[in-house]
Amino acid sequence: MMHYDAGAVAGLAPRLEQSATTSSANPSDLLFSLLLGVAARHCPDIAPVLRGETSDLSHLNPQSQARLFKTRNIWFQLLSVAEQFAEMRQRRETERERGDSVVKGTFANVIAEAARAKAPPQALRDLIANLRIRPVITAHPTEAKRVTVLEKLRRVYRLLVEFEQPRYTQRERAGVIDALRDEIELLWLTGELRLEKPAVEQEVYWGLHFFHETLFDGVPELLRKFDAAAHRFYPGEKFQVTPFFQFGSWIGGDRDGNPFVTNAVTRRALRDNALASMNYYREKLIGLLRTLSVTGEALAPPPAFQEALTQDLEMSGDGAGIAQRNPGEPYRQFAACMLIKLDATIARASRGTPGGYPGASELIADLRMLEDALAASGCAGLAARHVRPLRWAAETFRFSTVRLDLRENTTRTTDTLRALWKQENGEAEPPELDSPRWRSWLEAGLARPRDPERSFENLPDAARETLATFALVAEMRENLDREAFGAFVLSMTRSVPDILGAYLLAKEAGVFLDAAGTEICALPIVPLFETID
Repeated sequence: MMHYDAGAVAGLAPRLEQSATTSSANPSDLLFSLLLGVAARHCPDIAPVLRGETSDLSHLNPQSQARLFKTRNIWFQLLSVAEQFAEMRQRRETERERGDSVVKGTFANVIAEAARAKAPPQALRDLIANLRIRPVITAHPTEAKRVTVLEKLRRVYRLLVEFEQPRYTQRERAGVIDALRDEIELLWLTGELRLEKPAVEQEVYWGLHFFHETLFDGVPELLRKFDAAAHRFYPGEKFQVTPFFQFGSWIGGDRDGNPFVTNAVTRRALRDNALASMNYYREKLIGLLRTLSVTGEALAPPPAFQEALTQDLEMSGDGAGIAQRNPGEPYRQFAACMLIKLDATIARASRGTPGGYPGASELIADLRMLEDALAASGCAGLAARHVRPLRWAAETFRFSTVRLDLRENTTRTTDTLRALWKQENGEAEPPELDSPRWRSWLEAGLARPRDPERSFENLPDAARETLATFALVAEMRENLDREAFGAFVLSMTRSVPDILGAYLLAKEAGVFLDAAGTEICALPIVPLFETID
């Protein structure tokens, strides 16, 4: 942990201002100097305290004291940024001097050790094929920091990276210092905490922030490092890297005790999540259109690719225009057809208009065809560097970005099941939940074919809302992405009938994949045990 003595920086600002155009300034010293200058300019009476010249706060009015505390809080955040920067700088230095295989925790380090231990390559293939890691994004109630503050801190980090570039001139380095000062001044002037409880829509936006900032690009880069290490330390072996990193989320699906998470809110969260990944693919596809200026004369595509391109041009509705804009460039033409299909998919997700890719698997298939065609024509490097990262991203994030988990309490599901019992049996009260008769009714309902004509209109509002939650799963899996959902988390699970009952609700709502509704449920029911019994 880095400690910083404010008293040791008296007079630091003028000295750093003089040396700011060199890369020798310590990042924490530099950040403190800039923060001190901002604070002193806007609130001069707190500067002596920040410099360590006095610890007496009696001369400060309440507003200045609040500004002092905020400045110190900003300093702790900037210090954390400086620590992360210093740690990453040390990792880079180690890799530069000794190679990436000695950097602990990296794929190169782990796979190099496996190779030295003579672990067979098939063991690595089996691991890749079966490995699934799924971090889950939640809207944690203790996280009060606003996205705008996180973005500014991220820019401070990136500017520190720029500041260390040895190729920069004195003028360019001074420009980086000015940009750092601006970001710190904006931090000082920005309201740091949420003053009101955020709506679910704002929580969804907060969760997607990390995908836009890091994860959309970071996961393909992570897979690239894994792939490169596997081939380097197991030369001559073939590895098929699958997207073992996926992401889950509870934001917009956790309705247990939260009246603000309705089916309409869940539907909107699914749409926003989907559009985030689709728009990312669109941006990258436009990049491919600009990049793949490969003529068919210079690199003739394989016959299967040419056949697929001809079919796509005919179905695009603008085949002649695409060919005219990109004459003799089959790879660009193929990417242009993909972009038309993706735009139609985005329109379907946002406005409900028909068309586009039926699902993410079809986009992935197109990307694989483009990648394979380039590789088969002798440009494996271009395929690996320009197309494969986008394919890996599509395999990871699909048309949903995250697998949304739903969460509900057994009290709510049991009340819905009781309502179904009354509808079927016409009895005043269903049997006790721990009775053989109740369990037999659940098992019989799961065993018989589903009646698609059954109506739930006469059920209580709460019961219809719960069944509509499951129906939303069936709808969105078909119309948005078959992997849009992770699991149904059943809070306060106490017994096997609790779980059977949740499966019965899923069946009645059409979530089962087989026509009879007696075999395969597309939504795993995950019990959450919260009582000692």
